[in-house]
Amino acid sequence: MDPECSRLLPALCAALADPRQPLADDTCLEKLLDWFKTVTEAESSLLLLQENPALVELLSHVLKSQDMSSRVLSFSLRLAGTFAAQEDCFLYLQQGELLLGLFGEGGPQCWAAWSVPTVRSGWIQGLRSLAQHPCALHFLADSGAVDTIFSLQGDPSLFVASAASQLLVHTLALSMQAGATGCSGLWDGVWPACAQKIMGHLEESLQSTAAPQVTQALNVLTSTFGRCHSPWTETLWGQLCPLVARLLERTPIPAAHSLVDLLLSVARSPALSSSHGRLWEAVAQALRCLSPMQAGSLALGMLKLPHCPQALRVQAFGVLLQPLACVVKATAQAPGPPGWLDGAEGSSLTVDTLLSSKSACVGILCQTLAQLEELQPLPQRPAPWPQEPLLGAAVTILRLCHGSATSSSSGGGRLCATLAGCVRVQRAALDFLGTLSQETRSQELEKEVFAVLSEYLGSPDSSPTVLKKAFQTTLRWLLSSPRTPGCPDLGPQPLLFLRELFPVLQKRLCSPSWEVRDSVLEFLTQLSRHWGGQADFRRALLASEVPTLTQQLLQDPESYVRASAVAAAGQLSSRGLQAAPDSPEHPQAQQGLLGELLCILSTDSEGFPRRAVVQVFTEWLRDGHADVARDTEWFIATVLQVVSQDLDWEVRVQGLELAQVFLVQRLGQPRCPYMVALPEAASATPIPEVLQSLCRLRLFDFAFRALLDCDRPVAQKACELLLFLKDKTAMCGGLQEAGDIPGSASGQVTLQRWRAGEQGQLPGDLQPEAMLALLRSTDLEGLQARLAQSSDHMEKSPQSLLQDMLATVGVLGENEADCY
Repeated sequence: MDPECSRLLPALCAALADPRQPLADDTCLEKLLDWFKTVTEAESSLLLLQENPALVELLSHVLKSQDMSSRVLSFSLRLAGTFAAQEDCFLYLQQGELLLGLFGEGGPQCWAAWSVPTVRSGWIQGLRSLAQHPCALHFLADSGAVDTIFSLQGDPSLFVASAASQLLVHTLALSMQAGATGCSGLWDGVWPACAQKIMGHLEESLQSTAAPQVTQALNVLTSTFGRCHSPWTETLWGQLCPLVARLLERTPIPAAHSLVDLLLSVARSPALSSSHGRLWEAVAQALRCLSPMQAGSLALGMLKLPHCPQALRVQAFGVLLQPLACVVKATAQAPGPPGWLDGAEGSSLTVDTLLSSKSACVGILCQTLAQLEELQPLPQRPAPWPQEPLLGAAVTILRLCHGSATSSSSGGGRLCATLAGCVRVQRAALDFLGTLSQETRSQELEKEVFAVLSEYLGSPDSSPTVLKKAFQTTLRWLLSSPRTPGCPDLGPQPLLFLRELFPVLQKRLCSPSWEVRDSVLEFLTQLSRHWGGQADFRRALLASEVPTLTQQLLQDPESYVRASAVAAAGQLSSRGLQAAPDSPEHPQAQQGLLGELLCILSTDSEGFPRRAVVQVFTEWLRDGHADVARDTEWFIATVLQVVSQDLDWEVRVQGLELAQVFLVQRLGQPRCPYMVALPEAASATPIPEVLQSLCRLRLFDFAFRALLDCDRPVAQKACELLLFLKDKTAMCGGLQEAGDIPGSASGQVTLQRWRAGEQGQLPGDLQPEAMLALLRSTDLEGLQARLAQSSDHMEKSPQSLLQDMLATVGVLGENEADCY
């Protein structure tokens, strides 16, 4: 430990022990404890206590004075556990019965402060730190601490209860590791003393009629099998498996959710190779006995396991399919396809169960759709995958929610009434429908899908959130639609769908809901990006009013919509799909889309539209947009002049990205450090000309100022850009060193002024020589490394922490505090 810290410790310990002193806040105590943990990891805890007796005095004072604040008491308990984690220090503290007083039966549990959750939590955390060696195990078993941990499992504070359960898991694992011999993990078939006590408690809890006790035991076992993969866990499961199986025979089944978690944890454990037979029997029984909601989670977990037996996989998949099968059965005019419910016989789920309440129906359908969506892309999903029945079920559910489904059965009518307008189910079904787009399907089913999507996109009853999901699902189906080999155009069905959709989009673009207008613009941007070059799509789009309405939404009162309109208009313009102005007086006729976007960039009060404008400009520059190619230097200079003064850091970062794209186009791609160096191809533009243009554009001035930006992402991007420029100019043959360049004296003067703190005075008329001198004389690599570090990479001085805590209680003078 630092000598200065040792000098300050006695005064700090005295201040902590004095209940009259105003203490530093909890954050300081946490930082102090973290510092002690760091010190004890690097040094001997015993030596630390011997050299700093004030620490032992503080812990002893805790036992004598019961009026200590709960924060200091909790801190002291955790500190004692930190020291006692080393066995020799544990024995040293145990000699004076200090540990027994702090953690034994007659300790804090008997004090008034024990009613504070922070103290109970500190006691548990102290024991958790202490329990690292065999001596600690004997202490836990003999001091009564284990019994206290048992009681704290049911603590009213969830944090305390969870910490107590985790401490039991840790103690059981430590006990078994200390007593393990060979591969059995037991001493001649006998559990170690501490493990026996915990096992007895778990067995008793599993047989309890009180659901909370069963839950506590199951949670401990779940964490144990999840964290411990030693051979002894197989013996543990063999001993407790019958008790777990008996829980499934109770009515109702106690702690069903925790029971599912345990079965999944055991099934995933790599140490239970020879005990899986009894496990699979318990899982099969659980799938039959649990409610649909609980059985669904277990079924999905089993289907994700590559080593799950085939018979159990069939049963699990049947459990997942059962809710959808009930919906189809209740609404179908004819029997479902064969194989739809293979393995699902015997399920207790019926339409009546599904419709027991609206919340139950909605919950089970949402869970089932989400689980099947999660299962669909996995390589271990069941095969054959029932693509057509699942598509039919998803379409049926969407029509039930929309009110367009017809059914002559009473169950179907009740489903229609229950699901009508249910946003949760609609969103889940649309997500699932989008996932199914990746599989093959018949033309008839594809027609059904586009029909139901058309209903949702055109319905005035579709909520904005459902409409957004419908647009996302539509895009996925359009992208995955079968195409003619060698022809990238849309197929007949999707194209017909889009022709009918554009009038709907026109209507939606005029919606009073800004969320709807925003969703349509996002959808339109994606459509144009993927199919803007195809003749049939272009004709259908230009025959509508969509481009004109998109242009008008650049002036929308909602900033999110303006940003989406900027992106959509930019994409349409890139594809030559922008609207023609109605008259010469139209703003677009006067200044063009480029001018309108520049106006947004310089005048819009919100950051979202301005960011979108710079992103569009960057895409235009990459793609060689006609408005940019007409006078690229004027375009870059104009944009950077506006961006450099923007208050939004994301706009400035986007401006630097635009500048980097311009540099790459003029100088070539950056070199890969892992490639063998080859002679660089001649640049399309000679280096001296590029440097002259950078000076005219004041691009270098903009980038170097950005290095000093208070927002780190801006400085990082500027550093990246300048390093690229430095690399390109350094590799260019014929360039002299900065000090030898004619006229470089002005560059050195500029550099000196910049280093002297006059960064704000960086001249805007830098010449290439001065620019090179400044570029080569700056440690950009070092700056990049510093910028890559997190904001808290520098550790706060422990001495400073101790001084500030002492200054808080008035022990130090004001000039001795070193606030950080």
